[in-house]
Amino acid sequence: MKFLNKYNNPKNIRFKSFEKTFKICLERNHKTIVETGTARGKTKFFFIRRYNWKDGMSTPMFGEYAKYVNGTLHTCDISEENINNARSFTKNYVDFIKFYVNDSLIFLKEFRGKIDLLYLDSLDGHDPIAASEHQLKEVKISLNKLHKDSLILLDDKGSKTNLSISFLLKNHYKILFETDYQILFSK
Repeated sequence: MKFLNKYNNPKNIRFKSFEKTFKICLERNHKTIVETGTARGKTKFFFIRRYNWKDGMSTPMFGEYAKYVNGTLHTCDISEENINNARSFTKNYVDFIKFYVNDSLIFLKEFRGKIDLLYLDSLDGHDPIAASEHQLKEVKISLNKLHKDSLILLDDKGSKTNLSISFLLKNHYKILFETDYQILFSK
């Protein structure tokens, strides 16, 4: 997966967990990725859109992985501007991505099919109570869409994950990998 090398930037503080996640996805032949909270990038001078390394660059990485394995990334964000930014960052593999402007809870409830990798990064973590409650709702809605080899990657550990971690552990999920920023689960 040489495409990952370009995302190994010192500013991409989430790179190691994404790298580990993709390695496991490849081993398990995962092809269906569902992401809530699209990587939004930044708009700089003269409306030039640039990578926002603080976002972790999830959407471009997931999109390139989907192309690499001939899979599909389903990415949802409540902001149309964020979705449009993500489209511009992923134009080279847009054929492998489906974009949704919707509330993540509605999107996950309506999603049909099984999810190989579920990445939860909706809501900003500056309100840990609301973000944690929201993420827990996302996890609960998604459980019946997962299979025994599915992966769940939670972002913003310590601000959004305060309820989800204990819920997943109580429901027989195991931690496969953990950093200061993200935590990866599977059965």
